[in-house]
Amino acid sequence: MKKSLLLLAFLYSISSFAQDITGDWKGTLKVMGTDLELNFNFAKNNEDYIGSMSVPQQKAMGIQLTSVKFENNTLDIFLEEATITYSAKLNENNELVGKFIQRGQEFDLTLTRGFTEIIKPKRPQEPKAPFNYAIEEVTFENKQDNVTLSGTLTYPKDKKSFPTVILISGSGPQDRNSEIFHHKPFWVIADYLTNNGIAVLRYDDRGVGKSTGDRKLATSNDFATDVEAAISFLKTKKQIDPKKIGLIGHSEGGMIAQIVASKDKSIAFIVLLASPGIPGNELLKEQAHRIGKAAGMTEEELVKAGKTNETIYNLVKSDLNHNDLVKQINAVMSENLKENMLFQMQSPEEKEKTLTQQTQGITVPWFRYFMRFNPSDYIEKIKCPILALNGDKDLQVIAESNLTGIAEALKKAGNKNSTTKKYPNLNHLFQESETGKIEEYETIEQTFSPEVLQDIKNWILLQK
Repeated sequence: MKKSLLLLAFLYSISSFAQDITGDWKGTLKVMGTDLELNFNFAKNNEDYIGSMSVPQQKAMGIQLTSVKFENNTLDIFLEEATITYSAKLNENNELVGKFIQRGQEFDLTLTRGFTEIIKPKRPQEPKAPFNYAIEEVTFENKQDNVTLSGTLTYPKDKKSFPTVILISGSGPQDRNSEIFHHKPFWVIADYLTNNGIAVLRYDDRGVGKSTGDRKLATSNDFATDVEAAISFLKTKKQIDPKKIGLIGHSEGGMIAQIVASKDKSIAFIVLLASPGIPGNELLKEQAHRIGKAAGMTEEELVKAGKTNETIYNLVKSDLNHNDLVKQINAVMSENLKENMLFQMQSPEEKEKTLTQQTQGITVPWFRYFMRFNPSDYIEKIKCPILALNGDKDLQVIAESNLTGIAEALKKAGNKNSTTKKYPNLNHLFQESETGKIEEYETIEQTFSPEVLQDIKNWILLQK
């Protein structure tokens, strides 16, 4: 799921140089078959070191490191925000060679002096001025959660009546363009639809960009109230027809669209892009299996990982309180790491830290809500037209099972004004791809399939 599904939204690092490590350092991290360039800068603050890290490919610049220690030619770095640690030894070639750990996953990382410049990849679909439609910067309030949301409304200049859509992003903090790896899919969608007579509201998620709010304890249900606030706002705009407001949700955004449309009968239509159609725990089991298989895991490894995941997911879905949940998951993790030599060599304190890094992301309210979410509970209550689309190379939301789940729920609902469609060779971002692997997202120049854009536009314009 979109950006949740990318574990390294922040990255880690280290460095050291003889008796002084001040200055710039660079390194390349191998993650899921792709190269991620890291830049670090270290400076002296009295006798202590301070530092920052940048991940240019992910537009994460100048992230302040929690601690930097350099003693006896050994560098230790900690970044609390992303639960990252790095320990490295300075060798005779003035290279920092060490191990980097994020949430229990370990990688080799070598840093050398210098700074890596990242050439911005080509994005031929990115909209360019002049624009033949009206553009309005807007803000609106979610009074229920005391959140102010900031976004962009685009609408046709010369039409008096037109449909309007709200774009709803997938998991993880997203800006109004849903930017990932220099791709701006929501801007591409908004530009295309508005040029074809459809108004579009896209906004920064709560706690992102110009929007306020804290998302740490928020769930998909909380994000649904942000969409409800967007609907209320649009109904106050004189140029917007309140009877022609629809929703387009990608990945988790599709879940949120389901929640909102199941309650609000004024919604004219919804478009589900790579949206869950099966319960959250089943979706994640499929996702882990497909991604693991694509990464080269053996069948034996896949089966073992699947059993562990199922045990953990069942615990997360349970009614255990937070502390008991953490204890039981830690026990499962410890058992699973019995054959891991690196883990067994750690001190009790280090083991506890490793387990904490692995469990904290799967015990938060958002994850527990997602694991319990069953799309059919909501889709069966939706009466408005639904268009559900997916790519057959999507490794995050598998097309076959999720489109089937959506179709079955629509049948139970008696919703006959609905369509599901699977596209060949499209990945989770609706790019034309070869493998569907996450590491392809950045290397593909296409941001969003023109065929899918046309299908969405045609379908919306057919709705009455």
